[in-house]
Amino acid sequence: MRKKKVHAIAIKSFALLVVLGTAYQATAQDATTPYPKMAPIDQYLMTDRGAEIALARSAAPESISRDAEVLILGRHGFETAVKGKNGFVCIVGRSCTSAADPDFWNPKVRVPMCLNAPAARSYLLHLTKETEWGLAGRTQAQMNESITVAIAKK
Repeated sequence: MRKKKVHAIAIKSFALLVVLGTAYQATAQDATTPYPKMAPIDQYLMTDRGAEIALARSAAPESISRDAEVLILGRHGFETAVKGKNGFVCIVGRSCTSAADPDFWNPKVRVPMCLNAPAARSYLLHLTKETEWGLAGRTQAQMNESITVAIAKK
């Protein structure tokens, strides 16, 4: 008798999960994204070079960021604004390098980060390439496909 109750509860719980999952998926597909496509490139750029450098450096303590390389966003990707001496790289990431979400093309998203030397040699390459693709107008799906292909080649 006890096994039948547990089995019935398990089946009902699974059915509820399926129903809720289907309802969520339908709602997510119907929702309009506030940023469905890329805005004009100028909206992603910071007009004040000094402000972008300061924002990038704000991601680490001054003892690290003062000697770090600083990259700023240009029309075709990131450019070196300040040469570094300690192996760290500070940068302001944009929305198109974030996880898939409604803000993927939000030109207001700016994320300062400082990467240590190993991350600057690995993750930074990924980040800068995604940014280049985004500025070139690739869709989120195209960017994901390019990443999948690149990983498969390794």
